Amino acid sequence: MTQTLLAQAIAIAERASAIPMAHFRKPLELVAKEDDSPVTIADRGTERFIRDALAEAFPQDGIFGEEYGVTEGQSDATWIIDPIDGTRSFITGHPLFGMLLGRLVAGVPQIGVVRMPALNETFAGARGLGATLNGAPIAVRQTRDLAQAMVYINEAEKIEAADPTRFARLCRVGHTRRMAYDCYPHALVAAGQIDVVVDCGLQPYDYLPLIALVEAAGGLICDWQGKALTLESDGRVITAATPELRDAMIALLAA
Repeated sequence: MTQTLLAQAIAIAERASAIPMAHFRKPLELVAKEDDSPVTIADRGTERFIRDALAEAFPQDGIFGEEYGVTEGQSDATWIIDPIDGTRSFITGHPLFGMLLGRLVAGVPQIGVVRMPALNETFAGARGLGATLNGAPIAVRQTRDLAQAMVYINEAEKIEAADPTRFARLCRVGHTRRMAYDCYPHALVAAGQIDVVVDCGLQPYDYLPLIALVEAAGGLICDWQGKALTLESDGRVITAATPELRDAMIALLAA
């Protein structure tokens, strides 16, 4: 059953990709939300498409989306939607915006899909089924020494503004460091391309769909204290390929 559900989720995300791509690198009217983050007709149209497709395919399930909030369901399953993860990338013509779709059952992540419309890449994973990129199996790297790790620091300016000392420590870790944003670095951990992502300022729809993907690929994802991510998490996230890297990042961020 989970395999069928995963295939349906992948198909919905891939069909929905046509909506943001119809607007990508074209003039857009922007609206600022209460937190000053931008939203476009593409964000709302994409989520509307996904919500309608989910309601048709899974009428008993609940839905929680960034743009249209919560629709209660009659089952213990909830679909999580971020229609355009990286709207700032999207509106500036940068192709690393993504689309997130996840399914929780009784609060436990079971399915996670990261769709990259401009790259035509679909990362997908489900509990007990492993992870794939465009249908081919993927798995995390086995790096255990943080000094040898490829590290991505998401939302670097937020981390630096909140704690310059901690940010300076982050800028010295690993073999290679890159500053980045949004969901793609987390998907790259799942695909075995990099080893660690440190992130902050995330909302539940930003991180909940990532969990099943990362874990299905053999990785780990948690908050900065090492606790499991839930709807109530504070939005600070570590994704790591191995327990050793996770523990090293927790220690560095706590120091």
